[in-house]
Amino acid sequence: MDDLYREIIIEHYKNPSYRGELDPHDISFSDENPLCGDHIRIDLRVNDLGVITEAGFSGHGCAISQASADLLLESVIGKTLDEVKAMTKQDILDLLGIELGPVRLKCALLSLKVLKAGVYGLDQANDNLVEE
Repeated sequence: MDDLYREIIIEHYKNPSYRGELDPHDISFSDENPLCGDHIRIDLRVNDLGVITEAGFSGHGCAISQASADLLLESVIGKTLDEVKAMTKQDILDLLGIELGPVRLKCALLSLKVLKAGVYGLDQANDNLVEE
């Protein structure tokens, strides 16, 4: 089963569906993982009902961080901002479908941290956003 999920990660890394910046955007936030240098920016378009209608990401990093961003954005299209605020680290782990060590976990959670910081309108992201 892990092999299937590894293939999905590689596919989303090599051929991401949501790579690109949105201009104009309603929400935009970027951050990096200082441990490894991964960097992700996420842009969102949101309708009047608070529903995410479009999403894009840019940046660089390892396969886990980039695939995680693509899988995450795929999962949030059509969700409300409140639903995004309720997302947890387990949601990312479920999307990836493989066990991760502490270093790779930081890579995987970067996109969720960036997404939630943007949705909350924060000036700075922190790990508390994804530790739930």
